Amino acid sequence: MSILVSVPVVTYNAAKFVEETLESIFNQSHQNIELIVSDDYSKDNTVEIVQNWCSQIRVIERFTDIKILTVPKNTGVSANCNRCITASTSEWVKFIAGDDILLPNCISDNLKFVSENPNAKIIFSQVKVFQDTFDTTNFVKNIPALYPDNIMHPSFSAKDQFKILIASDRINFTPSYFFNKQTLEKVGGYDEDNKLVEDYPMWLKLTGSSEKLYYFHTETVGYRIHSKATNNSGETTIFKPSVLNSFLIRKKFAHPYLSWEQVGSEYQIYYVSMIFQQIGWNKKGRIRSSFYKLVAFYLNPFYYVSSLKRRMSGKKLSNVRVF
Repeated sequence: MSILVSVPVVTYNAAKFVEETLESIFNQSHQNIELIVSDDYSKDNTVEIVQNWCSQIRVIERFTDIKILTVPKNTGVSANCNRCITASTSEWVKFIAGDDILLPNCISDNLKFVSENPNAKIIFSQVKVFQDTFDTTNFVKNIPALYPDNIMHPSFSAKDQFKILIASDRINFTPSYFFNKQTLEKVGGYDEDNKLVEDYPMWLKLTGSSEKLYYFHTETVGYRIHSKATNNSGETTIFKPSVLNSFLIRKKFAHPYLSWEQVGSEYQIYYVSMIFQQIGWNKKGRIRSSFYKLVAFYLNPFYYVSSLKRRMSGKKLSNVRVF
């Protein structure tokens, strides 16, 4: 019998899209699949749609097992992901958001890569990005476009990747993520202190524990850009809310490894952003946008300290300490 793979669908207010996500799992070329849907207290009828879809005879016969998880209150995406891992009974897990899709050979392509690369436990691949619907006319781009000239270069070790990630999150193709359950359990799962951002802290935990991130340059997932996405702040703000949330993550996971001027620079951007948010100035406009750039960046003394240190050293200075 083929390898069992758990496919958890992480949902929150996904009523408009979740059935399309479920059908993409149903249509996988790989047959041995455990379907898990974990809803984080949706306010719409996501759960009802999922239950009706899963009650079909064709669906029951298609999957090895079906689990629908619900909670009495919203807990955040990190806790939802941890529930999915706990519920998964297979060695390999493929997350998918309730508004995205798996391309037909997603599971098969990942398992093929695993069989050819036995050391690979955390695997990424290419993502097809669409606007609103997955019609070919709405195709936007593939991410990443370049390989191997990125963080997934085959020559990089986990330590190399950790240093790159400490500088900033360089992985924008997270929907393709395929992983070994035990590997995530070894690093303690997702950080539930942060309810909105689950992926960046996980990459730091994994690479920081010497777990290399692998990649193969094949399209496996369709990602949908739309106005209802939980990580979408629209086009009307100067900076996304994630700027504030990401700072708290970096303070916990990245700042201990950064130079003092890099840390100081991030504090200045954070406090300026906090003030703009609190007084209601985080709205696009020529004067407000220019003033934000002025006080957050151009009047940021720590940037100039870093620039001076580079000039004095005669070469680019890395902001990451050598381990």
